[in-house]
Amino acid sequence: MVHGLAMQSGGRIMLHSRKGEGTTVELLLPVAEVAEPAASLGTPAKKTEARASRTVLAVDDDGLVLSGTVAMLEDLGHTVIAASSGDQALELVRTNGAIDLVVTDHAMPGLTGVQFAAEIKKFRPSLPVILATGYAQLSEGAPLDLPLLVKPFGQDKLEEAVQNAIRSKEEQAKVLSFRARGGAGSRGEWPGGRKRVLPSHDRLG
Repeated sequence: MVHGLAMQSGGRIMLHSRKGEGTTVELLLPVAEVAEPAASLGTPAKKTEARASRTVLAVDDDGLVLSGTVAMLEDLGHTVIAASSGDQALELVRTNGAIDLVVTDHAMPGLTGVQFAAEIKKFRPSLPVILATGYAQLSEGAPLDLPLLVKPFGQDKLEEAVQNAIRSKEEQAKVLSFRARGGAGSRGEWPGGRKRVLPSHDRLG
């Protein structure tokens, strides 16, 4: 568990053991870089683009990895709900309609991340699910359209995955909205997908 937290944060762990004295654990984490203040002369520095805050459900059976993921998401400005199992997370999704996104571990007791995602799709098919895994390949039957976040990951990779998932959801919503407004009918179809046949005097050419 400690090793997972260290790797996810870009650091390392060192163990020192002496017989009769016990074991000392050293957790080494990288120092955060502090940006230099912008120069007072010239054009003012451009402000960082604001990111919309989302409600994210983070799921992992490893407590330290989960707390690290929660901390990174909160640092990015999101509201985070934590769950330590797929079954617990599934109940949260069923009862909390405010959840905008899910970041879940794959290898968990009970429901795996893939199984958890499949259950979500049954009643909230538009809810984005990001699968965090250390496995190079998933077992057969894993959905190919499920975005993967390879462990160990840092905040940059996590932010990239979250933004890509949100962007994909928004694009899908625009497509569905277009279809709901009758966009398909402009291509020669009646609502319901039936083909529209024009009278001979209305046809082109």
